[in-house]
Amino acid sequence: MDISLTNREADIMQVLWDHGPCIVAEVRGHLRDELAYTTVLTLLRTLEAKGYVRHTEEGRGHRYAAKVKQQAARKSALKHLTEKLFQGSAEILFTHLVSDQKLTADQIRRMRALLAEKADDGEKPQ
Repeated sequence: MDISLTNREADIMQVLWDHGPCIVAEVRGHLRDELAYTTVLTLLRTLEAKGYVRHTEEGRGHRYAAKVKQQAARKSALKHLTEKLFQGSAEILFTHLVSDQKLTADQIRRMRALLAEKADDGEKPQ
């Protein structure tokens, strides 16, 4: 599933991933930016129309919950970014990530371990 989120939609999805199912007022309260109730409701309805959110009725309102996993959204966004800005090359993306960041020795160690693990996976016979 290709998951495409605007910045505002991503903010709302982050609230649902972090806090679980919420009513509109709760989502609104967890957002960094102050948005009108109706704006948050519209965004939740848009996310539901896209298939990323579902709701259950609760009294006169609705409680919204994420239907897509955060990891799936990350994977989709990274794939899109890699295709659009890095000619589909994970190597070019990785080069930019590493060269443009001030990484700690521990972060570099963990990255090396991940790369070594990935290299080992690629060498195993199918």
